[in-house]
Amino acid sequence: MTASIAVVPTASASRYLQQLCKHWSHKFEVSFDPQQGRIALPFGLTELAASDTALSVTINLTEGDDPARAQEVVVKHLNRFAFREGELVFDWQPA
Repeated sequence: MTASIAVVPTASASRYLQQLCKHWSHKFEVSFDPQQGRIALPFGLTELAASDTALSVTINLTEGDDPARAQEVVVKHLNRFAFREGELVFDWQPA
């Protein structure tokens, strides 16, 4: 299993975490509270953790899935919720 992580600076981490989880809860298995979330996406488990200053996003890919594509999907959705803030900064690293 391949994993990547990004720590995204934002004061709205909890709000974005909850919005993303609610958004995907209609299609995928999701669990969340204001500080952490888990989303079982087709390409693997995505885990989120909110602090006062950042949103931590970890994508655990299933075998053979494309990390760049998985990251793009998550980034695209989070940036939709952050439109007031502008584009969020993701610095993906191997986990």
